[in-house]
Amino acid sequence: MSTEENKAAIRRSWEEVMNKGNLAVADEIMATNYVFHGPGGVEANGPEGFKQFITIFRTAFPDIHCTIHDMVAEGEKVVSHFTLQGTHRGEYMGIAPTGKKVTIVGIVIHRFAGGKEVEATGSYDSLAMMQQLGVVPPMG
Repeated sequence: MSTEENKAAIRRSWEEVMNKGNLAVADEIMATNYVFHGPGGVEANGPEGFKQFITIFRTAFPDIHCTIHDMVAEGEKVVSHFTLQGTHRGEYMGIAPTGKKVTIVGIVIHRFAGGKEVEATGSYDSLAMMQQLGVVPPMG
């Protein structure tokens, strides 16, 4: 696939899977051996593992919405810089719903092989998210 096709696949993943909860799209975009390396040692294996990860987020933040700020592609890699916004309405990592709105900034490096996404390494500002939820006091 071309870099533009890879970018389109990632944009579709953010918009369809994260924003709309259309988990079936993961099966179309991701290889069976897909692996996601997330912050804090979170790992998701295969499209099913990724769908479980998304379900956890969408259950905790049912109105979650991703805004993509930048996408850069070279060769087999696509980097996406994004902001997630949502309201904490379900349990997340043992944290009872707070009703608070959060804004999370992050970046993911996606890697393709054979026309499918095979690996992603993501990082987002989890400290800021915990501060917004009131779990961690603000620094200062």
